[in-house]
Amino acid sequence: MAGHSKWKQIKRKKAVTDAKRGALFTRLIREITIAAKAGGGDPAGNARLRTAIDAAKAENMPSDNIDRAVKKGTGELAGVTYEEVTYEGYGPGGAAIMIDATTDNPTRTVADIRHIFSRNGGNLGATNSVAWMFDRKAQIMLDAAGVNEDAAMEAALDAGADDFARDGDVYVVTAAPPQLHVVRDALAARKLKVQSAEIARIPRNTVKVDVGDAKRLLALVEALEECDDVAKVSSNFDIDAEALAAIDG
Repeated sequence: MAGHSKWKQIKRKKAVTDAKRGALFTRLIREITIAAKAGGGDPAGNARLRTAIDAAKAENMPSDNIDRAVKKGTGELAGVTYEEVTYEGYGPGGAAIMIDATTDNPTRTVADIRHIFSRNGGNLGATNSVAWMFDRKAQIMLDAAGVNEDAAMEAALDAGADDFARDGDVYVVTAAPPQLHVVRDALAARKLKVQSAEIARIPRNTVKVDVGDAKRLLALVEALEECDDVAKVSSNFDIDAEALAAIDG
């Protein structure tokens, strides 16, 4: 988790181009639509929808876009029908990779993902080839700047978290999936800055990847994340912070 978490932090600090923001909005809208279709249009009674809307608001998505996405999910507005698919594979250095995608054409999507793996030194695997290496948990990242670690840990555990760890300039809090909003809201009430809150795939163990493989691995992860149909990429790689900084530089 450490390497992948650190990489997400580095990317978050990079400038976001208009094209990338448009792609991000597309993914967020799809998630809102799917969540509303699965559990109804009221975020108070649909935790997944609430999470999706919170993520959209965090990226400054206009309220009209959010409302339309919800209405498409509930059938109040016409829209494309999406389905959720999961792909698994291995990247350079033996890192396991899980891809969550939303698509209106699974045949197109699997072909695109297979091509990305092949072009970047990875291999698309069979179902359950790596899924067993991950657990689904609520993951909340807190800004660690100026925050006492013991106080933050106490607040997290009091809120119902299962685990707490520091990873670079963030505190990573994990909990059971149903506790996502309970823990997040409790931490926010304690004036802790929540950077992100989501249901994530947490690796049970990490794989150390050297600098040579790391460059190719991160290129693979980025290419997957840039695929229009990909909603989220998870991996179990661990790369030294120094190596990440060198690659990023």
